[in-house]
Amino acid sequence: MSPSSLESQIAEHIENSEMNHNAQGNLALSSADFSALEDRVSRAVNLVRSERQARATAEERINVLDGQLNEQRDLVKSLQEEIHSLNNERDQVRQRVEKLLTQLDSLEL
Repeated sequence: MSPSSLESQIAEHIENSEMNHNAQGNLALSSADFSALEDRVSRAVNLVRSERQARATAEERINVLDGQLNEQRDLVKSLQEEIHSLNNERDQVRQRVEKLLTQLDSLEL
């Protein structure tokens, strides 16, 4: 229930209740009308409370996930550096093997 909807319902209720004024000008509010209004206010309060709780839970989850994302970024960076290092090492080994093969070929002649 949106706040404007609640306000419009309260205003409508007040207008309807004003029609029930008694002769002395006092506002006559039946117990059923008051109970209905009390229920609406109670539902609105509960809705706000549950939405705040949901928001707090979502913010907490965001913080946890943000931390995990940062950890994953660090891991990815580390793994990329390791891959780069291993590729360089592989290239060096390949060059050494090719050099050895060239030397072996020259011995066979």
